Amino acid sequence: MNGVIIIDKPSGWTSHDVVNRMRRVLGQRSVGHLGTLDPLATGVLPLVTGSLTRLAQFYTASEKTYEGVIRFGFATNTYDADGEEINVGTAAPSASSGQAPDCPAVTTDFAMTTSTDLTLATLQTLAAEFCGVIQQTPPPFSAKKIHGVPAYKLARKQKEVILQPVEVDIKEFDITSVDAGRAHFRARVSSGTYMRSIAHEMGQRLGCGAHLESLRRTSVAEFDISQAHTIEEIEAAEPLLAKTKAAETKAVQIKVCHSDRSCAFSQGRGSAVEEPAFPRDMATDPRTISSLFIHPRLLLPQFPSVTADEATAARIRSGRPINLPNLSRARQVKVFASQTELLSIATRVAGTLFHPKIVFPAE
Repeated sequence: MNGVIIIDKPSGWTSHDVVNRMRRVLGQRSVGHLGTLDPLATGVLPLVTGSLTRLAQFYTASEKTYEGVIRFGFATNTYDADGEEINVGTAAPSASSGQAPDCPAVTTDFAMTTSTDLTLATLQTLAAEFCGVIQQTPPPFSAKKIHGVPAYKLARKQKEVILQPVEVDIKEFDITSVDAGRAHFRARVSSGTYMRSIAHEMGQRLGCGAHLESLRRTSVAEFDISQAHTIEEIEAAEPLLAKTKAAETKAVQIKVCHSDRSCAFSQGRGSAVEEPAFPRDMATDPRTISSLFIHPRLLLPQFPSVTADEATAARIRSGRPINLPNLSRARQVKVFASQTELLSIATRVAGTLFHPKIVFPAE
């Protein structure tokens, strides 16, 4: 099965745990994800399956949105609730501890650790200082690699972890409410941003310590939480894979129409805008696993779409360039062989001439 399915990742699972479970559920080895979520975090985890795993290259810089809670009063070595409390009042911090040398001693009693007035206004003002393009140091317990070794493996062994700051873009960071030393927030950030690091640094600036208590990712690129399914939902649909195949076969036979203002070839040239006609079986039947996958026409909405006739599809499959006269301003386009079969991502090489950068084999 080639496609994209959005998982609502449960807390306590690694992203790799989810991938492994879906490999068993779908009965195929080729499954990957479009952006790691920490074990503590929940929410949107897009998975790509089959030949569409090659789409991952287009999502490496995807924008993400989050909701979460920052707890003030003590820091942890992982910068989140999964870590051990840091109390630098009893020992000098090490480079692998994740604690800055000038961070004050902290305990778990919030009322005793700080006289800072943690009002909504105070934290909103502080949050605003993080907005924009900033330099951020990743947490020591992270997947960032040091000489080919993930930082978290070194940190677990109490070895020195020195990570260089990276440039990230905090597009939005809003503190929505404050209650008993906990700040609820919403954020929209660039790829590679660690909300754990933001929480940790806010605690340092206030002098009381802080960590990320909970985090939920609500969107990645064009995918949002409304499209996500629990693992239990997907497992419940799994026995009906045979029916899914029948639905997909039927879908190929319907009239090629689509809702994304894309073009349809006519005898290898020209184009026409058509009305939407998504296949009913795939789009609305809750009993088939295909109904849980994102419709292929909705992927990479920044790329216009065209539907190739048989002759044009044959040229693409053999790796030959094609002429798209109505798309001279597009850099890349999605080429479909049918309503639901994504055939290629083609890149403009000159004028209206496009070369099939990626060709997806048929299932």
